[in-house]
Amino acid sequence: MADAIVMQNVVKRFGKTTALDGTDLNVLIGEVHGFLGPNGAGKSTAIRVLLGLLRHDSGEVRVLDGDPWNDTVTLHRRLAYVPGDVQLWPNLTGGEIIDVLGRLRGGFDAARKSELCERFALDPHKKSRTYSKGNRQKVALISALVSNVELFLFDEPTSGLDPLMEAEFQEVVRELTAKGRTVLLSSHILAQVESLADRISIIRDGKTVEAGSLDDLRHMSRTSITVPTEQPLDRLATLPGVHGLTSHNGHSQFDVDRISLDSVIRELSTFGVLSLEAKPPTLEQLLLRHYSDQISAETRQVVLGDS
Repeated sequence: MADAIVMQNVVKRFGKTTALDGTDLNVLIGEVHGFLGPNGAGKSTAIRVLLGLLRHDSGEVRVLDGDPWNDTVTLHRRLAYVPGDVQLWPNLTGGEIIDVLGRLRGGFDAARKSELCERFALDPHKKSRTYSKGNRQKVALISALVSNVELFLFDEPTSGLDPLMEAEFQEVVRELTAKGRTVLLSSHILAQVESLADRISIIRDGKTVEAGSLDDLRHMSRTSITVPTEQPLDRLATLPGVHGLTSHNGHSQFDVDRISLDSVIRELSTFGVLSLEAKPPTLEQLLLRHYSDQISAETRQVVLGDS
């Protein structure tokens, strides 16, 4: 598959602050690509570079085989962007704003607009100044989705939406990719990314620290095992790759490294296994592995008042 987005060793500095420090990102045409990291990791800066709103200092950036800085006007007719914090013209109705933004991309499907307003329960006849945050977000989403573009850049797109509307958004994204459209999705809702993304990239301090499908990344993490057995599993804790073994009333729980999974399962069979439940690591667990030291430091600062 060809690349819709290519970022290779991209650097972007703001004075003495380095926002992107060799960022790599490859998004394939027709996929949903999750772009993950905490606040300040560089996600929004990277997206602004992709949109041609910021010029990177070094490295390579290609969007739909064009240069986002030099080919901005052409590319913006082929892509749509939804930020997590939307500002609208207060005296225009939601429907008027959708029309304006749709025309900026070269036109839109009016029937599609009506369909999406109904699906997202948006009244397009109200002035935008009367909208809640969630309704403003719906206007931005519908404005993007009415256009026949190739690439969608979503940066916290469901901010302010209720769970029902989040589910509707996920369904729309699946419809887009079924038609061959490409989606870059930056979101703090990990279940949403886990459900939608074909591949993900994890960014930390402006650097891409991992990239691949969830299955690709899970091989570097641990599987959680829950197992009732006829005999106590005490000695299992001494096996390489076994972590956090706890037992109660014949039921044991522990984590095992992927590389040790086969040998541990074989050893388990000697204890009289009654049943077994194995869960691969979640996306949240994969992220925590990269950010556990940062989270610990932030927690320590809150508790102890570190400066």
